[in-house]
Order: sequence, then structure tokens, then C-alpha cells
Amino acid sequence: MARVRYGPRTEAEIGAARTASARLPDIWSTGVVAVWETDPDALAAVLPPPLKPADRPLARVNISKVDLPGYPLGAGSFAVAARHDDIDGWYPLVMPMTHERALTGGREVFGEPKKLGEVTVERDGLLVRASLARHGIAFVEVRGAVSGELPPPEPARKTDFYFKFLPAVAGSGFDADPVLVHCVRNEKVRRLERVTGDVVLRESMYDPVADLPVLRLVDITIGEKTSDQRGKVVERVSAEALLPYIHQRYDDPLHVHDGPPEGSA
Repeated sequence: MARVRYGPRTEAEIGAARTASARLPDIWSTGVVAVWETDPDALAAVLPPPLKPADRPLARVNISKVDLPGYPLGAGSFAVAARHDDIDGWYPLVMPMTHERALTGGREVFGEPKKLGEVTVERDGLLVRASLARHGIAFVEVRGAVSGELPPPEPARKTDFYFKFLPAVAGSGFDADPVLVHCVRNEKVRRLERVTGDVVLRESMYDPVADLPVLRLVDITIGEKTSDQRGKVVERVSAEALLPYIHQRYDDPLHVHDGPPEGSA
């Protein structure tokens, strides 16, 4: 009988796939990163327990083109500074990806809040423009001009916080207790440039990042970097406490009832 590809793989095939994934070469990306101080009350409101705000109310957007051989990828992340116990890190609210393959791996393994979207990184001479878009709305846009070289930083260890869970089959709650994941990346940068420009946050009912306004821009950079990634479950969390936040993960038709804050433009 001919090979049935949806049939079971042999132990040798499973082992070969595991070995290949453990030997990935450095994959370099070109990305724009913008960091700003935002409203501390708004930042605190988006953090599910047990996460707490970091000392400084920072928001960050990272918009990258990843050089995967034969499979270029656009990858983005909108995150806020957070702390768990004595560890400082970032809590991503939305991570647009241009391909399903990148979306499912991170979301199902680590609990990353990945969604399909459009990711743009453009450079024309000194001019730079990067954006994240979904549902026809470019809800984040970073634009500016390169204003100088920066020394590449030393390799750094960075932590992201994710919640991994499965909504219940019955339609209410979870099938099992959700867990908090620490995802640790060892990041290397080979080129970095300063960008003078601004960050535009546009209203979107599906991606309401405009609720975390740019109060003071810290910096914008464009650079080339690579990183590895290791995750670990650090604790089980209260399902009751996490449940009010799971709309962050999914596009829900009821978002149409979530109007922008009073007084917003």
C-alpha cells in the first residue's frame, strides 16, 4: 500500500524531526523596535494575575521580517513591561504573524497570543516604515528616518510571559487549569541604528492597542538580530482570575460592544 501521509509516523521519523528542530542555525531578522512610556493604569489593567506592572510603565512594539530560507516570515509583537515574582519581562498582548505555521507552533506550545495578520517592514535609504495590520486596519505604524549607527549591545537574556490554556469543550471556562509560561530568549544583535520618528496607534476593536497611548517616546531602532527560545511552565494559575482576560487571545464578535475609552480621539 502507498504511504498514507496522515497515518502514524515511525519512531525513527519522529526522532529525526526532533533532532532537526534542535539543530536550527541562527535565523536573522531585520526589525523595527519602538519603546514608549504609557498610561500606568491602562498597563496595569491588561495584566492577568499573578503578573504585576514593572517599575516603569513601558509598552513596546517589535516588527520584523525573518529570513527563513524559502519561507520569509513577517512577525510582530505588541507587549507591555511586567513582572512575575522577582523576574522582569514583557507580556505580549498580540503577536501578528504572516503564516499559519508560525502561528500554531508558538500558540499551541508556548501559549503565545499569535494571530494571522499583515506585517510590513520597509526601508528606502534612510526612511523607515513598519506596521502591523489586521482586518484592514494598520493598528500600529512606526515611521521615521535613520539618524545614526548604534553599537550592537552585548548578547542579552530576555523573558516573555505567556498564559497557556484550552477553552472548555462545554463552552465555559477551561478544560484544565491554565499555566503561566516563562519564555526565555538569548538574543544577539549584529547591527543596530537609531531612528528618529514617531509611533501611531490606530483604533481597532479587535486589537485595541490604542488604549496604551504614547505618552513619552523612549526610542526607536532598526537592527538585525537572532535569538533562541526556551520555555518552561512556572506555575498553575487561577482559572477564575484568568477567565476575564481570555478575550485578549481571540477575535470575538462581541468586541463590537467594546467602545474606546471616554475622551479618546
